[in-house]
This record gives sequence, structure tokens and C-alpha cells, in this order.
Amino acid sequence: MEEWVGKVWHRVITRSANPRFPQAAVTLEQVRRTAGIVFRALGGDPGLRLEAAAPTTHGARRSWLERVAGDNRKVELAWRDGRSLYLPACIDVFPERQLNHALYLWLAALTAEGAGGGDWFTRNQWLVRRVLARFPGFRRRYERLVDAHLALRPAPDGLSPAEAARERAIRAALRHPGSVAALPAGRRAPQPVHLWLHPAPPMSALTPAPAVDAGEEAPAEGSAHTPEDQRRRKAERVDMPDGDRGIVLDRFENIFSWAEYVKVDRSTDENEDMEAAEQAAEDLDALSVARDTKTAAKRIRFDLDLPAEASDDLSVGEGILLPEWDYRRAALRPACCRIQPMTARDAAPAELPEGLRPLARRLRAQFESLLPARIWHRGQPEGGEVDLDAYLHHAVQRRRGAAAAEQGLYRDFRGGVRDLSCLLLADLSLSTDAWVSDHARVIDVIRDSLFLFSEALAATGDRFALYGFSSRKRDHVRVHTLKEFGERYGAEVRGRIQAIRPGFYTRMGAAIRYAAARLAEQPARQQILLLLTDGKPNDLDQYEGRYGIEDTRMAVQEARRRGLQPFCVTIDARAGDYLPHLFGADGFVVIRRPMDLPRELPLLYARLTG
Repeated sequence: MEEWVGKVWHRVITRSANPRFPQAAVTLEQVRRTAGIVFRALGGDPGLRLEAAAPTTHGARRSWLERVAGDNRKVELAWRDGRSLYLPACIDVFPERQLNHALYLWLAALTAEGAGGGDWFTRNQWLVRRVLARFPGFRRRYERLVDAHLALRPAPDGLSPAEAARERAIRAALRHPGSVAALPAGRRAPQPVHLWLHPAPPMSALTPAPAVDAGEEAPAEGSAHTPEDQRRRKAERVDMPDGDRGIVLDRFENIFSWAEYVKVDRSTDENEDMEAAEQAAEDLDALSVARDTKTAAKRIRFDLDLPAEASDDLSVGEGILLPEWDYRRAALRPACCRIQPMTARDAAPAELPEGLRPLARRLRAQFESLLPARIWHRGQPEGGEVDLDAYLHHAVQRRRGAAAAEQGLYRDFRGGVRDLSCLLLADLSLSTDAWVSDHARVIDVIRDSLFLFSEALAATGDRFALYGFSSRKRDHVRVHTLKEFGERYGAEVRGRIQAIRPGFYTRMGAAIRYAAARLAEQPARQQILLLLTDGKPNDLDQYEGRYGIEDTRMAVQEARRRGLQPFCVTIDARAGDYLPHLFGADGFVVIRRPMDLPRELPLLYARLTG
């Protein structure tokens, strides 16, 4: 009974203390596409990703009811850094849904103007003035938002003199941006201004990530439980506490006692209550990350150490050095990455899996219809039969004494030639070990896609090659050769496809450069570079984030300058955040249901080649 009463009391107090309007809430997922378009259309950096902002403690005065409920301590505000644009995961500030939607678009426009200068107060005024000057159409929307926001802010008359002066300054700055030179001093932070950018964005600590030693367990990509809340949280790197020696004086119920301190990291203990761990992380303003020497069992555990040569694939040669684009210096770093061509060790010849054969037969029948119609080719130097028209013309010329040398007196009935080449580059990173259904992983879906893609192209006679890639830092970008252009598709190729397995990370730019060089060597009118992936570029070193995105984008542009046609096929549901920047609006497609990929990939190729 007491527990039930406590829950009811908690719900009543929390509901009464909540200053928001959840019935009119708008989420970032609902406006992600529109906000991204507005941000980039108004001049925002197209290389920035759109992410959910982490709630931060605002430090302003709270009402008595809010303090009793323990509510309204944190607020979600917009900001941007060098690699991402952060917008609130949910906006329920206003009682009208249209106003909450309009606030998202206003914040996207404000962040598109850059960082600005000065302190938080003057910087936001400058940004507002600049947006309104450049885009007068936003003025009416801004005035509506200001009226609604001021109606919800505390009245200056009910505040202390210092807080009242600060509130009046903020109100004047919102009404007339640029009219207030400085924010009056005060002990407390002012109430959050939802129409402005964050006063102190929760940037991560700038300490560099320690390198992963060869004998150390590398981070397992895709192995950890991923919460539904994808907000980026503030974090800092710290040293692991030295708890293996010393004693501690503790006090239990007014009784002093001595106890030996034992190093126990509760965050790495086995704990099936993932919701409790997520809630604990949600309540923290900053997460401290330390590198421990102990290993912890996970729900899915991956070993990223490089396998021994005895069990690894065979390396072909000493590697190929390729450049990499550094967007911060706006220059290529020569000989930065080493491509290591690989071939499967002891891949036994294989037949097409039984479950794929019915679909393969249908695809072959469909793709055979793409072959050019068979026609008579006349005036040939050799062929299946004599070309009577050419022979009669030659005989007449001889009788007239003007006969030329015998040439082109035959005709042949044959089909045309599809003048194109295609190279398919498959992402074999560790994330492909994730399950997409009760019976199949991503790597299984990719394997089936390669089988059916090859069956379809073999029916048309198109020249094609198959490669897979993964990486572990810039010196070890593994490119697996599954089929070369001049190689016939058969049991040996199927054996290599059957042998593919998840690798390491996704250094996409280096793999695209290598594949583009191989494809450019093929003489064809149309040269298609297909990238098959399940995520964005990443690696253990600085390739994570904006660096990898910009290098991949540059590699795609280099391929287009070669006359190639890059196209990306992905099963990443969030690919719309970064693929338009990499491949352009028409240079990619997202397969919403990963299990449809084997069937959709050949049909997509048919549409690309007409």
C-alpha cells in the first residue's frame, strides 16, 4: 500500500511540476530531413552530421514544486562543433505543435550561420541579426517564437533585483537583437533561452584517445548494447584509479571500522539490468571513460586482435600505398594508407546455395532480356555465310575492271555487346556480424547478395569484379579479391564468396581509391563502382567522425573525375544523415529491410545500366 501511494504521489507531483507540453511535442526524428535541408540550404557546413543534443544542467532558479519533484534540472539546447550539428531530441516548450516545429527550423537556421564571436549573450544576438538580415522571411516566424517564449519566462517583478535586471536584458535582446551590449552580472544563471544556442556546449574533453596496443583488446564495433536514446553525451578521459593497495576508514551506523579497499569496477560487472545502467548514465552530466586491464564478458564479444598468419587469409604482395584527404589542412597526405590485397586461404570451390537457386533462375531469365537483340552484321571480313549484296557489288566492279581487293563479303548473325564494366565493393567490417533476423546476420545477407549479383551479371555477359574490404588503422586496409575482371564466374569464385567473414573497421576512402583505380583500367563506355555497406566510415584512429566522412567524399569525387559512376547501396537506417554529402542526392539508395538486399541489388543494377 505504501509503495502504491508513493508511486501515485510521485506521478502527481511530477506532472504538476513539469513546465513542458508533451501533448504538443515534436521529435527530432520527425523533422530530421527538413531541418537538415534548411541547415544546408542556408549555407551550413554539408559535412556536419545531425545528432540529438544531450540534456545539460542549466543552473537557473527552479520553483518549489520543481525542487520537490526533482524535475527541470536539465535542458536541451542547440549547438554545433567541428563534426556535428546538435538539436534537441524533443521540443515540447510551447503549447502549440506548430511553434515547436517552427523552433526546430529556427535553430537550424541559427546554427547555419556559424559560431560567431564574443560571449554567449552578444554572440547569439549577432547570430539572430545576421539570420534576419540575410533571410527576411524568417522575421515573422522569429517574432511569433519570441512572443510565445516571453509569455513562458518568469516575470521580472517577481525576481530579486539582480535576477530581474538579467531577465529584462534578455527580454530586450530577444525583442531587439543587438540592442543590449552586455548581460548584467548575477550569481545564478538566467533561465534557459530556447531560441538561442547553448551558452556552454558540452564539448568532450580534448585529451587524445590512447592508442590500442597490439596485445590489448580493441573496442568491439557493434558488440555493445545500443540504447534507443542516441544523444551525444559529454565525456572525459581519465586514468583508471589505482585501487590495489591501501586501506580506507569507513563509518557504518556511527561505528568506526577498518576495511581493506578492493578495486571493483561496477560498470564492467555482469549486469542484466541494462535499463538501470542507461538510467544511471542519463542522470550524469559527464561520463568518465578509463582504460582498464580487466576484460569483461559482454552479450556479444568480439576479438579485434589480428589473427595469426596460419589462420589468416593470404597477403598478396607487400601492399599498395595510397593518399588520404585531410580536410583540416585541405590537402592530400601522400602515401598515408597501405592497401593489403588479400585472397581467401584454401577457399574450396562451391555450388550456389540451394535456397538461392529459385531466385537465381528468375534473375537470370530477367537479365538475359537485357542482352542486345541478335541482328545481321553485314560486310564482315568473315562470318557464317556470304553477304549476297556485298558479293554482287564486288562481282559487278570486277566485270567493269574496277574491282577492289576482296573484303567484307560475309555476314554474321550475332548479338550486340553491352559496353560497360562494374566493380562491386562490399563492406566486410565487424559490424556485419550483427543479426538482422532470427536466422541471418548482415554478413549472411551480403554473401547472398554477392551470389545473386554474380548470377545475374553472368547472364548478361557484363564485365564485373567483386572485392570486399575492412581495415585496422591506416597501415592495414585489407581488400579481399573475390573475382577479378578477367576471371570467369564459377565454382572457385563462389567458394571465395562463401568464405567471406566479418573483419575489422571501415576505412572507406582508401578502399574506394583502390577500387576506382582497378575499374579505371577497364575499357568501357560505362564504368560503375557499387559500394555495398551497412554503416558510415570509421576506424580506430582519427578516421572516426568528420575526418573519415570528408576523406570518403573526396575519394568519391576523385572517382567521378576519372569518369566513373560511384553509387552506394546501404542498409543503414541513418544513412540519410551523411550519404547525401558523400555521394550526392541521387548517388545512393537505402534498403529499409536488410533481408531484401539480395533480391534488390541485381534489380538496382539493371536500373543503373538501363
